[in-house]
Amino acid sequence: MNTDIQIAQEAKMQHIRDIAARLNIEEEDLEYYGKYKAKFSDELWEKVKSNPDGKLVLVTAINPTPAGEGKTTTTVGLGQALGLLDKKAVIALREPSLGPCFGIKGGAAGGGYAQVVPMEDLNLHFTGDFHAITSANNLLAAMLDNHIQQGNALEIDPGQIVWKRCVDMNDRVLRNVVVGLGRKVDGVVREDHFVITVASEIMAIFCLADDMQDLKRRLGEIIVAYTYDGKPVSAKALNAVGAMAALLKDAIKPNLVQTLENTPALVHGGPFANIAHGCNSVRATKTALKLADIVVTEAGFGADLGAEKFFDIKCQSAGLSPDAVVLVATVRALKYNGGVDKKELGVENLEALSKGIVNLEKHIENLQKYGVPVVVTLNRFTSDTEKELAFVRKFCEERDCEFALSEVWEKGGNGGVTLAEKVIEVLVSKKSHFKPLYDLNLSVKEKIEAIAGEIYGAAGVTYDSAVSKSISKIEELGYGKLPICMAKNQYSLSDDATKLGRPEGFSIHIREVYLSAGAGFIVAITGTVTTMPGLPKIPAAENIDVNEKGIITGLF
Repeated sequence: MNTDIQIAQEAKMQHIRDIAARLNIEEEDLEYYGKYKAKFSDELWEKVKSNPDGKLVLVTAINPTPAGEGKTTTTVGLGQALGLLDKKAVIALREPSLGPCFGIKGGAAGGGYAQVVPMEDLNLHFTGDFHAITSANNLLAAMLDNHIQQGNALEIDPGQIVWKRCVDMNDRVLRNVVVGLGRKVDGVVREDHFVITVASEIMAIFCLADDMQDLKRRLGEIIVAYTYDGKPVSAKALNAVGAMAALLKDAIKPNLVQTLENTPALVHGGPFANIAHGCNSVRATKTALKLADIVVTEAGFGADLGAEKFFDIKCQSAGLSPDAVVLVATVRALKYNGGVDKKELGVENLEALSKGIVNLEKHIENLQKYGVPVVVTLNRFTSDTEKELAFVRKFCEERDCEFALSEVWEKGGNGGVTLAEKVIEVLVSKKSHFKPLYDLNLSVKEKIEAIAGEIYGAAGVTYDSAVSKSISKIEELGYGKLPICMAKNQYSLSDDATKLGRPEGFSIHIREVYLSAGAGFIVAITGTVTTMPGLPKIPAAENIDVNEKGIITGLF
């Protein structure tokens, strides 16, 4: 079988106006970025906002392993399969970050015969949204430092600056830097920091804003620093809002592309789920719901991160109510959770499967707490045996979960028809009773402990000495009723990446808590997770190239 990029390069794409026409979108409401990419005009929303909403289906997964789960691949394949069943379906995804693309993970456009195309564009610069977000973030940083340099009328304490610069690249040496070195005119010397663009509060604001007015309101509420007497300083106080919004004016328009089978796909926004809230933009999701009968979206990493934040942050903020959840797993990943070496995952091992399936069990229990019907799907590999598949099916059905196999990586939409039929059946026969995990009126610590206990299965929560002081200040400033965005490693339910399966008796350690007032949530950083990743010993970038004809190789 060809590689992902070879399959993508052989795709028979349709002009994007023809993809839009399937959704009854006229050409005047498209802003072209070549033949195969377009943004929606601002006027489109006014034309479709009175349409009834379609059904919203979230695709999530067990904790990721080196064996792979295929969450985005399943999302794309399910959308394609729904199209084969004559359903008007739209996929709503996040944009990939350059960091993992050149790092260890590779791209994020799906895989095999369930991909979004043009794959190379999507994984690289796409329509420039991330560049606009990076620019807006760093403009605010520049204006902040310039204000201090030019007399500091707001009496900002350089030791209490909380706004960080960003770049969309894994670059560990930028985590902690010193700026302002040189002459007096070169600025005030201080410690500074970088985060990856997908962890920037601008990215979160971008993805949670309803429209330009809401975007500007949120931008204005960003807290960048504190004064010498402890008062917060906002982006609005620096007169930075208008310029930042100008940089984002085109970026906030949702992007339309297509799958290998020409299913419409809205790809917009891209916060990481381990260090941010992990969901595509509210604007794209709400627009998709007005255009389609069924919208299939995904949230990053496992259900303990992406799905929890989708429900407790995105849905609460945007007033969304999901109708069903698809939980993705593989036999190989479950056996890995049961202690099997990666080299032995192709060998039948029911004992290891029974040990590792507790990870799937915990995610099922977590999703059911939200009152949304759950469908478990296994990405089938040729090494999976009938006994293993039957074991997982029986396990799921005993826990009041629907079950379906998926072969979309190998067969595209045809390999997802069984799953699509099961999803349609659930949407017709089962009613969602969606409810968030916790009451926003709880204290900050009570909300953190609800997530740690209910979702992760932690026995308790410990806090660094300075964290309680930070929480008290957040509550004193009147932000205590915001939801929590937990920053945690993606590989384990705990904050220790080596604890696989369903660990018990552990404590979650909160290292840092800070306020993202514009985004509208409080970030709690656990364990050793960092907001600026680093490159591996052999980064994927070493294998990426382009020939004299402009054909890119090495992306995956």
